[in-house]
Amino acid sequence: MTAEAPENSAIDYTFSFGDGHEWQHKVDLLATDSAAGTAGAEETPEWVRLGFHQCAHCPLTPEESPNCPYAMALARPVEQLSHRASHEHVAMTVNWRGREVRQTTTLQRAAGSLLGALGAVSGCPYTRKLKAMAWFHQPFSLPDESLYRVLGTYLLGQHLRQKRGLEADWDLKDLRKTYKDLRQVNKGMSARLTSAAEQDSSLNGLVLLDLLAADTLYSLDRYAGELDEFFEAYFD
Repeated sequence: MTAEAPENSAIDYTFSFGDGHEWQHKVDLLATDSAAGTAGAEETPEWVRLGFHQCAHCPLTPEESPNCPYAMALARPVEQLSHRASHEHVAMTVNWRGREVRQTTTLQRAAGSLLGALGAVSGCPYTRKLKAMAWFHQPFSLPDESLYRVLGTYLLGQHLRQKRGLEADWDLKDLRKTYKDLRQVNKGMSARLTSAAEQDSSLNGLVLLDLLAADTLYSLDRYAGELDEFFEAYFD
């Protein structure tokens, strides 16, 4: 039997700026694909079209998806935020699952949190593996928290695969490939956003995501016990 989807299936982001402007954006975690596959080229900006700085490893074709799914998901945030500088401070409120998180931070970091959630549900073939993490979203997570969520999510996914008679990857080989692919996606999206942003808020938000992806890869390849102290009971 398939479990019913949670009622609270959206993450609400509110950006409150020092000039009194406020902007809200909702990320629907139940979204299957963005409108990228159906919207006509004339309805979207040029930088959203699939062939515009398309990722070198992208498996999509213009026939099946005229627009890049990830870029399509970012179109509205870029429109709203691209005229602001990444170092501008913003009070950000995130509401989901009946909880509220507030933090005053730079627009770069706030945008990074939003862009990551949008990517997970955008329909991009490479970011879709992050959707499970999006269901258990933790805004503004620290590097050790991100590593814990990445490893925990992946290993649980392998356990569920094994229970379904599928081969499990306990050596994290495919996880490394996933994050290498994500770095390629971030590189391609940076090229798109460079041409779209009047200043650098959305672009720098994506750079932040790439740094997180790089940190995760580094931790996977050169793990030095960063999380061991929290698992001492498992070593008895």
